[in-house]
Amino acid sequence: MEHIITALIPIFSLILIGYFFRQIKFPSDGFWPSADKLTYYVLMPSLLVYKLSTASLDSLDGFNFVLTGIVGILILLFLLIVLNKKVKTEGASFTSVAQGAVRFNTYVFLALCASMFGDEGLILAALLITFAIPLINIICITVFALYVSDSKLTFFSLLKSIVTNPLILACVIGGGINYVGITLPVPVEKIFYILSSAALPMGLLSVGVGLELKGLMSTKNELFIATSFKLILAPLIMYAIGIALGLNVMALSIILIFSAMPTAPSGFVLARQLGGNIKLMSSIITLQTLLSIFTIAVIIQMVVK
Repeated sequence: MEHIITALIPIFSLILIGYFFRQIKFPSDGFWPSADKLTYYVLMPSLLVYKLSTASLDSLDGFNFVLTGIVGILILLFLLIVLNKKVKTEGASFTSVAQGAVRFNTYVFLALCASMFGDEGLILAALLITFAIPLINIICITVFALYVSDSKLTFFSLLKSIVTNPLILACVIGGGINYVGITLPVPVEKIFYILSSAALPMGLLSVGVGLELKGLMSTKNELFIATSFKLILAPLIMYAIGIALGLNVMALSIILIFSAMPTAPSGFVLARQLGGNIKLMSSIITLQTLLSIFTIAVIIQMVVK
């Protein structure tokens, strides 16, 4: 348990530091949106390309690992839709609940996997997000199309959002370089290394900057459903699937970390663009991020000895 807490404290401390920076308006209100773009389009892709292009992938058997994550997400969505038949939720609010239940915070996920399992854990995490991000994007945008009548959705906009996602592109490029056997020139590799060093700290600070504590208790039922599905039910489902498919301790631990991640801040952007409940989405992101430090510690303890 001490090892888990040691890994969690620095990560969530950076999130809290980011929240503190926002409160004192440091460096300025206009700084963080630009920093988010830098992290999303440059720093985090550099990390993924660097780690995947230089990793040893020969012994990597990720089929059951990725399958566990994908099947777990689909089961979770199915149960959420069934529950919504019984507990009627207004369409715009349900889209926020759905995003809260299936999305995950990539920055926290990669940082925690790297902290606990080193490069090997980071490689497995990168493999999982390569498949999980497209699936989750399809799920979320489809939910908007079904539950919000004025949702602005086209097949090509959906396809474009997936194929132009910088994190997916980085995983494909890094994995492709590794698979083909290309050796990056030393100066290029060093550039990726230096950029990648800043990726996780900047990403975690940005998560903290995005926290919004106001209005947490204004939508209790929907907030409870989204949070309990994400932080409790999702790990239980994926744990059962992972055990059934025979995942080893590291793979199972990473799946549990993935399943217990707080939802992604990008859910707020999508809610704003497609007519979701913005206030509820903000509350879900904040509450899940605050609670996840406790639930992740308990959940990982189930498999990490």
